[in-house]
Amino acid sequence: MARTVKNTKTPEQRRAEVDELQAKIADQVEALRESEAWARFLDFAKAFHRYSINNLLLIFGQCPEASHVAGYRTWQKLNRQVRKGERGIRIYGGRVVRETVENPTTGQEEEQPRTMFFPVSVFDMGQTDLIDPEAGDPADIARPLTGEDTAGILDAVTDYLTGQGWTVERESIPGGTQGYTEPETRRVVLDPDLSPAQAAKTALHEAAHVLLHAEEDHAEYVEHRGIKETEAESVAYVVAGILGIDTSAYSVGYVAGWSQCDAGTIKATAANVRRAAHILADALTEQPKAADLAA
Repeated sequence: MARTVKNTKTPEQRRAEVDELQAKIADQVEALRESEAWARFLDFAKAFHRYSINNLLLIFGQCPEASHVAGYRTWQKLNRQVRKGERGIRIYGGRVVRETVENPTTGQEEEQPRTMFFPVSVFDMGQTDLIDPEAGDPADIARPLTGEDTAGILDAVTDYLTGQGWTVERESIPGGTQGYTEPETRRVVLDPDLSPAQAAKTALHEAAHVLLHAEEDHAEYVEHRGIKETEAESVAYVVAGILGIDTSAYSVGYVAGWSQCDAGTIKATAANVRRAAHILADALTEQPKAADLAA
């Protein structure tokens, strides 16, 4: 029998709580916009390129857990050092060169710009360490959760996903990534070193990816990853809140980073968040007995 989380709220009460929590995370992200932490994060984020869809596919094909990707020297400028022995992610870089060609109309030689493409190596932030820890890490706006999973959320999510034909595994993930979903093998992977509370939240995040994004074309996910991550973490925040864990310390910064602190983006994803949150909350909680409702 699948394990569930004890919860005496009626389905109607849970639905009202979903709406309240969804609105709350949008408000908290909006408040973060005024903070010093967000200003520091923005300065950090400006250092990263917007890669073409082809390069994004190359990045996530080689390193599916990648978050922020940059070249070796760019990381040094950001107070981070690529660790010795780390293998680069190979993508295509471009450089504009000027070459002399003959104009077929006039027969005159003229200079024309042309973009040359060549393979380059970039590295994910998880392949780096802080050079000067005392200077702080501007990327750190999402603080990992501590504490226990007293409600048994991880077990309940594991049983739910297993019942849907997925496997849930614990294995070390390089680069500090906490979990990922692999639709091709119907596998969810969680890092074994997470605290119980963080593991529970991460399991909810990956379950949201399973519900919302597993059947999508991979290129669609890569191109709109910010929206997909905003949706998944919002679902984790909402469902965890219903089940008794406040994940604000992690979820607000995570959603802010992926949504670029745009409350409009968060509100635009609300329909998908509500749908997945309702499905998960209903699947993971016991149906209240008549005696519970009368109490």
